[in-house]
Amino acid sequence: MTEARYPFTAIVGMDDLRLGLLLNAVSPAVGGVLVRGEKGTAKSTMVRALAGLLPSIATVAGCRFACDPAAPDPQCPDGPHAGAVTAERPAHLVELPVGVAEDRVVGSLDLERALAEGVQAYEPGLLAKAHRGVLYIDEVNLLQDHLVDLLLDAAAMGRSYVEREGVSVRHAARFLLVGTMNPEEGELRPQLLDRFGLTVEIAATRDADERAEVVRRRLAYDADPAGFAARWAERERELAERITAARELLPDVELSDPALRQITAVCAAFEVDGLRADIVMARTAVALAAWAGRTTVLEEDVRKAAQLALPHRRRRNPFDAPGLDEEQLEETLAEHRAPEGPEGPEDDGPGGGGDGGGGGAPDPGDPGDLGDLGDADPPAGEAGSDGPPAPPQQRPGGSRESAPVAADQPYRTRLFKVDGTGRGAQGRRSPAETEAGHTVRARRPRGRLARLHLSATLRAAAPHQLARGRSGRALVLRRDDLREQVRRGRESNLVLFVVDASGSMAARQRMTAVKGAVLSLLMDAYQRRDKIGLVTFRGAGAELALPPTSSVEVGAARLEQLPTGGRTPLEAGLLRAHEVLRVERLRDPDRRPLLVVVTDGRATGGRDALPRARRAAGLLAAQGVAAVVLDCESGPVRLGLARELAAHLNGEAVSLDELRAEGVASLVREARTTTTTRKAA
Repeated sequence: MTEARYPFTAIVGMDDLRLGLLLNAVSPAVGGVLVRGEKGTAKSTMVRALAGLLPSIATVAGCRFACDPAAPDPQCPDGPHAGAVTAERPAHLVELPVGVAEDRVVGSLDLERALAEGVQAYEPGLLAKAHRGVLYIDEVNLLQDHLVDLLLDAAAMGRSYVEREGVSVRHAARFLLVGTMNPEEGELRPQLLDRFGLTVEIAATRDADERAEVVRRRLAYDADPAGFAARWAERERELAERITAARELLPDVELSDPALRQITAVCAAFEVDGLRADIVMARTAVALAAWAGRTTVLEEDVRKAAQLALPHRRRRNPFDAPGLDEEQLEETLAEHRAPEGPEGPEDDGPGGGGDGGGGGAPDPGDPGDLGDLGDADPPAGEAGSDGPPAPPQQRPGGSRESAPVAADQPYRTRLFKVDGTGRGAQGRRSPAETEAGHTVRARRPRGRLARLHLSATLRAAAPHQLARGRSGRALVLRRDDLREQVRRGRESNLVLFVVDASGSMAARQRMTAVKGAVLSLLMDAYQRRDKIGLVTFRGAGAELALPPTSSVEVGAARLEQLPTGGRTPLEAGLLRAHEVLRVERLRDPDRRPLLVVVTDGRATGGRDALPRARRAAGLLAAQGVAAVVLDCESGPVRLGLARELAAHLNGEAVSLDELRAEGVASLVREARTTTTTRKAA
């Protein structure tokens, strides 16, 4: 027996998330919700609870693609559906696992059966199963970029395409898309963020009474799921009916020209790229009006739509935090408010309020009003929004420690890569055998055939045709003849920074340049899809300031607060890096490391400090770790210790000036190449 789901109406707080999910349930054209928040904040619970509120759907009986009998998909692989029997079922909730393969998402063609038996067999994927339901992607930021792009393309177009070896399959794929992520594990890239309609930031509330109510309800549910769900059944029914009513009202909602001008003015004022934000805001404002039971979009709808649709579109580089300037929003809305006529403010329809709900009694149709969703609901407002900021991380340090200094602005740097050919996750740094890229050779399939290498398959089958009794022009193929493509592309790496924060690096001008260089390399790691880690050494030893992660934002924040001063335990820094790489090799053996040591090469801690550091460097070199030493030595007299360290690491030494100059030179070369190509064309 299936366990009763946790009721949506029993969830405490998080009003913006509840509203964002409900608006997408009313109008899936809004484009889905991206939920950003720390772990343990009931993100998954709320999404699963929402699926239970969606109305049942009528489908063509036996159709694997959930075609609507009233308007069947003319391209449905299971069609045509003329005169088909109708069946009714609940809307599906499809959960996408992090390690999912592309074939599992879009569906797969059984090439072995197609070639060896002449049977064209297509197995629908998760997009087909999610059609007219909910597609839930937990930890969406941990998916490979090409999968995220594929999912968002399907959500935007409402169709899924499978093109393999000359065979084409297309089917409808319209669903409510919900993605959740923990920003500490890495951000989505701005171009992918923009594809989500709405975004909501959530955090656990800091209010003791509200937290107590969350725990109380969860314990009651765990003790008796069916009984707990039954106590909330009436509220669930009322909310489901409200969703249905809003869906029916949606086509009648009018988006007036003044409201549309406010929407476009807000998007222009916040300088969001493209026009997707304008379209999403318009759809969201219409859905808000329908949810409030109105047929006219009001200013409060535009305001709330901006708060949900714009924050993640303000982010242009990995070090920008999503957010919205509320004061600027209010000024823009006021500046483009519809003028008052001789009889007073314009009549904005039922529930009126020409002043945009800025004063007086609250409008019962206010878009933020989710209804009475539960007993003893906590006060309205986003959970945790008024909590105190977390204190900065404390680091060991003595009296000689200097205050942290700001970094130079990041700049384009030279590309460093790992030699050889890897097998790691697809990225943009080092050569590797990957799913994407150009075909370099063929091999026998390892497991199920992935990408057919046609010419190699034909060459393997050709010598055996007489023995197999070939007749006519037909080629007799067997499974043993099949060959798959091996593709060469690029992988992402683990870039581990080992930063000298000792007294010899503490000069403010030098540390500013060093931090700017590391920030530039962090930006490069972000663009090349790398994981990053940060080891610092100073004083008595070394510490892992940032365990390997995909979040370059966290790395930049740790770098910004990096204190300096004290002795230079270079050996400790290198040995700590060796240990970090050893552990990461066990966790992810296919991800190759790139060590970036940022130092002037000095070492203190006794007369043998420098020889010990060189032995530690030799240990890393013996394991084949690719290394780069960023030489921070400055001044007219230089000892060349950093370059000697690079030699012991079997790596390369690059000065700060060279790093910046080579980055600029690469930009010039790219510009010249582009110009030459255009002229040739």
